[in-house]
Amino acid sequence: MCGRFIITDTAPDLAAMFDVEHEGENLPEPSWNIAPTERIPIVLESAKSGSVVRRLESARWSLVPSFATALVSKFPTFNARSETVGEKATFQPSLASRRALVPATGYYEWRTEGTVKTPYFVHSEDGLPLALAGLYAWWRNPDLAEDDPARWVLSATILTQEATGRLRGLHERMPVVLPEETWDQWLDPHTVGDQEFVDAAVGASAESVEGLRFHEVAPLSGNGPELIEPVA
Repeated sequence: MCGRFIITDTAPDLAAMFDVEHEGENLPEPSWNIAPTERIPIVLESAKSGSVVRRLESARWSLVPSFATALVSKFPTFNARSETVGEKATFQPSLASRRALVPATGYYEWRTEGTVKTPYFVHSEDGLPLALAGLYAWWRNPDLAEDDPARWVLSATILTQEATGRLRGLHERMPVVLPEETWDQWLDPHTVGDQEFVDAAVGASAESVEGLRFHEVAPLSGNGPELIEPVA
């Protein structure tokens, strides 16, 4: 699973890294302890008037499908299982044409031994941000007026897969990390996404996973660069 992650790059850095053409408003500041329902930066592509625009936007981390009647769901939607995402009504519309990249400097995972949970920080070998496979959705808040700018909520989820390699020693699940050569196709709103499409993306992520490293960190508290320092 992926229940906490960090992004230490600024919006301009992310825009340059992902060839973004449009930066949205109120993009979140770097954070070392991002939790579900908080704001996260996501990269998406929208098609308007026939042209596709790559955008960096601020989204709520926990997907709210367009048909939802309330912002808060009865079950968690900050992660979506890659193996079954094509079967779930909550995620199917987003998988079809509203896919995103979620930049992450790294993420936290907890190794469980008996009743003891030990946190670890997982990151790339070169320190560059990971591009996690994500989905996004727009939700119209029925309780707000038509002219209220806050009536539309952009939200996102991160896809997970069965952990592989050394990461299986930490947890049974891990986020889907997409290599750069897959970014364009994953984001393309004209490419219809289905379960087969996701399975291919997971297969392509194998090489990226091999480059992940991890180390033990202290119990998470607060928000700052000290959270990812290795435990001596």
